[in-house]
Amino acid sequence: MSDVIRHECGLAYIRLLKPLAYYHRKYGTAFFGLNKLYLLMEKQHNRGQDGAGIATVKLDVTPGNQFMFRQRQNGAGAIAQIFQSLNNEMAEMEKMYPDFHKHPGLMKGYMRFMGEVMLGHLRYGTQGKNNVEFCHPFIKTNINPTRNLSMAGNFNLVNTADMFSLLDAHPTTSIRESDLGAMIEMVYYYLCLADETTPEHLNLEGILKQAASHFEGGYVCGGLIGNGDSFVLRDPNGIRPAYFYQNEEVVVAASERPAIMTAFHVPFEEVKEITPGHALIVKANGTFSDVEILPAREQKSCSFERIYFSRGSDAEIYRERMTLGRNLAPKVLDAIDNNLKHTIVSFIPNTAETAFYGLIKGLEDYLNNTKIQKITTRNLSEDEMKELLNRRVRIEKIAIKDVKMRTFITEDASRDEMVQHVYDITYGTVNAGVDTLVVIDDSIVRGTTLRQSIIKMLDRLGPKRIIIVSSAPQIRYPDCYGIDMSRMGDFIAFQAAIALLQDRHKEEIIEQTYQRCLQAEADNTLSDSNFVKAIYEPFTAEEISKKIATMLRPDDVHAGVDIIYQSIEGLYDACPKNKGDWYFTGNYPTPGGNRVANRAFMNYVERKERRGY
Repeated sequence: MSDVIRHECGLAYIRLLKPLAYYHRKYGTAFFGLNKLYLLMEKQHNRGQDGAGIATVKLDVTPGNQFMFRQRQNGAGAIAQIFQSLNNEMAEMEKMYPDFHKHPGLMKGYMRFMGEVMLGHLRYGTQGKNNVEFCHPFIKTNINPTRNLSMAGNFNLVNTADMFSLLDAHPTTSIRESDLGAMIEMVYYYLCLADETTPEHLNLEGILKQAASHFEGGYVCGGLIGNGDSFVLRDPNGIRPAYFYQNEEVVVAASERPAIMTAFHVPFEEVKEITPGHALIVKANGTFSDVEILPAREQKSCSFERIYFSRGSDAEIYRERMTLGRNLAPKVLDAIDNNLKHTIVSFIPNTAETAFYGLIKGLEDYLNNTKIQKITTRNLSEDEMKELLNRRVRIEKIAIKDVKMRTFITEDASRDEMVQHVYDITYGTVNAGVDTLVVIDDSIVRGTTLRQSIIKMLDRLGPKRIIIVSSAPQIRYPDCYGIDMSRMGDFIAFQAAIALLQDRHKEEIIEQTYQRCLQAEADNTLSDSNFVKAIYEPFTAEEISKKIATMLRPDDVHAGVDIIYQSIEGLYDACPKNKGDWYFTGNYPTPGGNRVANRAFMNYVERKERRGY
C-alpha cells in the first residue's frame, strides 16, 4: 500500500523426525534442518524486517550439557547475520577438524544450533519497540529441562495486563511491554504446575488448554520445551494464518503456505491449514498429534493477509487479489462514464499489481461485450470494424519507485517537497487535459502519501481527472490482532466522517459517543459494544469517499480527484474464506476489540497520542 503500516510477523517451525545422520546420508548435509529453517524465514522476509531470531532444542543430550539455544538479531539484515554466524562457527571448527562436517554426531555435540527442534521468527515491531530485547523467541530457563521454554509468534493480545495481574507477575520492562511476555508467562505457569504433578508424562495438551483459555486476540505461536516436546498453536477464530506439512522425516509449520511449498518442494494440496483453535504437538519421541485446544469460533481470518500482507505467490491469494480488482470494474466504468478511449489504468505500489490485472480483466470484459453488441447490431464498414477490433484498455506503467531515494531532510516543508520525488513518473503517456488517470492501490489507510506525494506527482502528467482506486474497503477502525493500526485519528475515513459531522452541524454525535464510552468505562462494560459505529452511521460509504477525495486533493493540483473503494460485498466475494473485516466494519471477533475501538476514540477526543490497547 502507498501508506506504510506495520506488517505481520512471521513464524517458522521445524521438527526433524530422524537423527541428524539420516539427513547427512540422504541429503549430503547434517545442516538439512537449519538450511530449511533459513529458507522458511527468507521466503517470509516480507513479514518482518525489524529483527529475527531462532531457537533450537537438542534431543537426548547428556545431563549437564546445554540443550536449548537462542540467537536474536535486530535490523533488516537480521536473518543473514544470524545464519552467517552459524557458518562462521562451522568454519572455525573446520580449522581444527577438517572433516568436521562429515560427522553429524560431532557437529551436534559442538555446534550450538545443531538440534532436532527449531523455531524461527521474523519481527515487525507492532508496538514500535525495535530493540533486540523485544525480538522473539523469548525464553524461560531452569535447571530442570522440562521447565525450559522458548516461544515465538505472530499475534497481538488485547488482555496482557489482565494476564500479568492474574499471574501476579512482575517481569522486566521488555517482558511486560510485549504480548509474548504475557503469553510465555502464562504457558510457563501451567508448565511448572504440570511438572510438579506428572514430571514423567508431561500433558502438553492440557497445559495449552489451561493457558490458552486466558488468551484474547489473534495469534499463532510456537513453543519448544527443554524435554523435547514442542507445539504450534492457532487462535480459535483463525485470525492469524498458519500452515503445516508433515511426512516421515519432518513436521513443519509457517505463516505462509508458499514458504513451505518452496522450501520442501511439495505441492499446494499437501500443505494444510492449521485448524482454528488447534495445536500441532510433537512429543520428544516424535509422536505427532493435531488436537483441539479451544473450541473453534466463527472463523474471522484476517482479510488484510489476502489483500496485502501475505505474498501473492499463494495460488488462492493470487486469485483473490485478481477478483478484488475485477470487482471494482463496474465502479470504475461508472466513474469514467464508460469512456475507456480516454482513460489510462495503472497501479501504485507494485504490491497492487495483481489487483490491477483483475481490474483490467473486468474492464476488458465490458469492452468485449461492447464490441459484440456493436458488431451484431450495426452495419459497420471495414474501417469501423478494424477500429473497433483494435480497441484495448489503455495500460501504462505510470510510476516507478526510486529505491535509492531517501528523504533525509526532516524539516517539514522541505521533506514534503522531497517526498514527491520518491516515485519517478513516465512522461508522454497522458494526453494532457483529455485523459483520465485511474490508479489502483492496495488500500488507503492514512492517505498521507497520496496527499503529499502521489497525487501531486500524477498531476504533473496533466490528466483531466485522477481516480484513486482502493482494492480494500474504507479502513475505519483500529486493529488489535496483529497490525499496528491503533490510533483512530490516523484513518482518513475517520477524519472524513468527523469532517462531515462538522459540515452538517452534527457535532453532538461526537460528544454523545464520547459520553457513552465514558459511561461504559465507569460501568466496566467498554467491551460490550463498539460505540464508534455511531460516527459513521449518518453517511453512506460514497459520501465518505467523496469527502476523502476532497481532503486528499492538494490545493495546487489542477486535475479533479476521485476516490473509489472496494465494497464490503466485493471483499466477501473475493475472499470468501477470510472474512476478518473488523477494521472495515467494526465487527470485532472478540470483546476486547470493542474495548480497543472505544478507547482509541476516547484517546482521539482527549488528544492523547497513544495506542488503544
